[in-house]
Amino acid sequence: MKTIYKKLLFLFLLLPFSVFAQSTLSGTVVDKATGQPIPGVNVNVQGTPSGTSTGFDGTYQLSNVKNGNKIVVSFIGYTTQTINYNGQKTLNVSLEEDTNQLKEVVVQVGYGTVKKKDATGAVTMLTTKDFNKGPVVSADQMIQGRVAGLQIINNGGSPGEGSIIRIRSGSSLSANNDPLYVIDGIPVAAGGVEGGKNPLSTINQNNIESIAVLKDASATAIYGSRASNGVIIITTKKGKSGDLKISYNGTFQVSEAKKTVDALSSNQFRDFVNAHGTANQQGLMGDANTNWQDEIYRTAFGQDHNIAASGGKDNITYRVSAGYNNLNGILKNDNMQRTTLGASLVGDFLDKHLKVQVNSNTSYIKSNYSNTDAIGAAISFDPTQSVKNADGTYFQWMTNPTEFNQLAGRNPVSLINQIHKYGSSFRSISNIQFDYKMHFLPELKAVANFGYDELNGTGYGKNDADYLGGLSGSTARNTYSNDETRNNKLMDLYLNYNTKINSIDTQLDVTGGYSYQDFRESKNKSSYNAQNDITNKELFTPTRINLQSFFARANVTVADKYLLTLSYRRDGTSRFTEENRWANFPAVAVAWKLNEESFLKDVTSISTLKLRGGWGITGQQDIGVSYPSIPLYLASNGTAQYKIGNTFYTTYRPQPYNSNLKWEETTTVNVGLDFGFLNNRITGTVDVYKRTTDDLLLFTNNPSFFGFSNADNYNIGSIENKGIEISGEVIPVKTDKLEWIVGGNITFQDSKITKLTTSLPNTPGINYGGYEGGTGNTIQNHQVGYSPGAFYVYEQAYGANGKPLDGVYVDRNKDGLITEQDKYRFHKPTADVFYGFYTTLNYKNWDMSMNWRGSWGNYNYNNVDSSKGSYQNILLRETDLSNGVANVLETNFASTDSKRFESDYYVQDASFVRLDNVSVGYTFNQKQNSNTLVKLTLAAQNVLLITKYEGLDPEVASSTDKTYGIDKNIYPRPITFTLGLNVSF
Repeated sequence: MKTIYKKLLFLFLLLPFSVFAQSTLSGTVVDKATGQPIPGVNVNVQGTPSGTSTGFDGTYQLSNVKNGNKIVVSFIGYTTQTINYNGQKTLNVSLEEDTNQLKEVVVQVGYGTVKKKDATGAVTMLTTKDFNKGPVVSADQMIQGRVAGLQIINNGGSPGEGSIIRIRSGSSLSANNDPLYVIDGIPVAAGGVEGGKNPLSTINQNNIESIAVLKDASATAIYGSRASNGVIIITTKKGKSGDLKISYNGTFQVSEAKKTVDALSSNQFRDFVNAHGTANQQGLMGDANTNWQDEIYRTAFGQDHNIAASGGKDNITYRVSAGYNNLNGILKNDNMQRTTLGASLVGDFLDKHLKVQVNSNTSYIKSNYSNTDAIGAAISFDPTQSVKNADGTYFQWMTNPTEFNQLAGRNPVSLINQIHKYGSSFRSISNIQFDYKMHFLPELKAVANFGYDELNGTGYGKNDADYLGGLSGSTARNTYSNDETRNNKLMDLYLNYNTKINSIDTQLDVTGGYSYQDFRESKNKSSYNAQNDITNKELFTPTRINLQSFFARANVTVADKYLLTLSYRRDGTSRFTEENRWANFPAVAVAWKLNEESFLKDVTSISTLKLRGGWGITGQQDIGVSYPSIPLYLASNGTAQYKIGNTFYTTYRPQPYNSNLKWEETTTVNVGLDFGFLNNRITGTVDVYKRTTDDLLLFTNNPSFFGFSNADNYNIGSIENKGIEISGEVIPVKTDKLEWIVGGNITFQDSKITKLTTSLPNTPGINYGGYEGGTGNTIQNHQVGYSPGAFYVYEQAYGANGKPLDGVYVDRNKDGLITEQDKYRFHKPTADVFYGFYTTLNYKNWDMSMNWRGSWGNYNYNNVDSSKGSYQNILLRETDLSNGVANVLETNFASTDSKRFESDYYVQDASFVRLDNVSVGYTFNQKQNSNTLVKLTLAAQNVLLITKYEGLDPEVASSTDKTYGIDKNIYPRPITFTLGLNVSF
């Protein structure tokens, strides 16, 4: 009996310790739909100060937990979970997205952020979960087809190739139409440098956290002179507090050409020459059957590896990353290698009154630019000839054994293997930002941001000694080197005051400051002969452009229902004279949250309903010339000096200038509606806009005997853009195991020139858009009442059988002659409608995504058919032969009339639907107490194309001269398959 009492007494004494015993709890928090870890999740003990947050890989460790405690797991955008603690050592949590909280997402705007539900402008925010999956290597590919009003056209299929990017069409005719890119608070310079391709590929896409697209003037006017074409704000990933976390992701890809140009086969070619050629031309044919396109293209392999480390304490966090990719193009020898380094450091000091952010993104890109001249040569070179002669030399057309035919085409394989073009480029974008919250007035914050964007590039190359046999005129062993340096320095200083005035239920957020940005550029070009002697050295005078600005913005929110945004920017540029240097860019926007009104607040089916309206003015001064308004003189080089006696004197030539140049200004009116229904299972946005640009900056011809050149820059006209943008997302199925998301966007747009005044009376418009086969001729035209860049062509006449008549065109002015006066404007390269569609399916550990994209109402000039689709280009000379395309068998065009090149027959419908990418991923179940997550992804890019266009690809563009719609010899876009591995631990 005593023994029993002793045991009971022992248990009684032990009971308090067991009740108050404290334990340590650990686990991982993941996204329920994707299985991916979520960093930064708050894990707290309800009602106590005890708490922590998840690290980069989603893991956490929570101390001082007692039986009976409630563990609260919360993160913005997800439904909060409250879980009873009953002594378990490990607690893994799957959080589900809360669509009601998504409206609280913070979006980037100029010099600050704003909650999505409080945004008054047309702003689209994309984060990592929204980006396109698959083998992307630049920021533009990540958002292609995902934003209404944003159109991205890649310049072919070479790795890291550039793109033409337009937000709500272009606001200019010959000035820069690119949007402004802001990377971690630094407005970067447009374009790239020698030795580089797409400037956006210098940012490692794996380091990008979010991309915000600002479209209307009320959102962009805070950037003033550089925001007429919209703003794209790129924010890179930052570190999270916690233990050191490491993540790796890598891909291996395989690419091959889906389609090649329909050139005549060797048998078709023989039949054609035998039927239409002279006896001498027939005798020139060889015995081979060579498909030259097969000879220059290959199956290409590539790899991409990235590793990142993150961690920190409560007041200091860090993230560092390194990446390397080695991507081959399908054109033989084409290759791009990119090495990137990224670093981010964020510190909170002085009791969190001082925040310091340091960001750095550096890249080095080395490219082997395979000679793209081989693409056109492979279409037009004689398919009856062998790649090499019996002696192992490349076959070339010769006039005699010691002289090559300088008029004939070149062997495509020799163009790749014997002409070498290389490039290397370095870019560093870095900044340090100080945010100081005043101790005496915490609502007042001072911000200082200092940054730079430096680009260095070199393009260089040489020809092999045996190119064209090394004969005279072959430029054997000639080498060249082109160097360029661009430097952009930034200083932003501003104050921000944010307070709540409770007496009138008003939130006031006011920002005002000063911005200084300085751009400098220098470059030179050198050529060398076989003895490595400089044969030509071209030095360019270093240039400098300075921009200075004063800006202010006020956001006023009354009763969380009525929103007002006022902004103003005064910009000055060194491009213009003192009288025209400064310009003012105001903007105003209002919004009304209808769902917060009493008559809708209790309607549970309406989650979000906000009406927006905005007006603003933005500017443009980037015309590609540093000093267009200042009289300057160009010094002669050594070959143009004037000799007097025994002395050579440098001569000077006046440069063109226009001292009356002033700002191009764009006024935008925008009305929008944001909506969400059924607990935000249905969300979307509708925007209607009208944008008018006045005082268009245009490079155009001078009248006779005027100025110091044939053309100069002028403010001469106006253009009007208007459109409707609709985007939406629906979640038809959402259960514990299955989620299905369907979304998309569509844009209706129309652009028209409303004024075009030049110094020439009765001008027919302004021609531009050169094409292959007509030196100095153009195929496009700017004219009042038409879309910019409309095709300016002759109307083709057709026979009773529906076939085009060779050399016969419609006499539109009925004067009995076919002259320039019979040309007319026929269609345009810009689409009337473009759209994107995506769907995502998540089932347990599996996820699948698919992205479609397309356009309607856009036309191309098929320059491949026009330049290679006639008897003339095949049977041009008696000394050599050229191949043609199958189109010649349909038209039988034999006439030498040059008007054929400008026939509307070659202006073809380029509407299309494209399945851009498909990806399937599987996340492996994490073992208990393991911090490692593993995911495999299989993706395909450029999977399917549906179009009536007769050329190789309906999407054609040139990022070099910023034109599109003229289909010359495009680098084919390959189909690419990618296997990806993501690991975090």
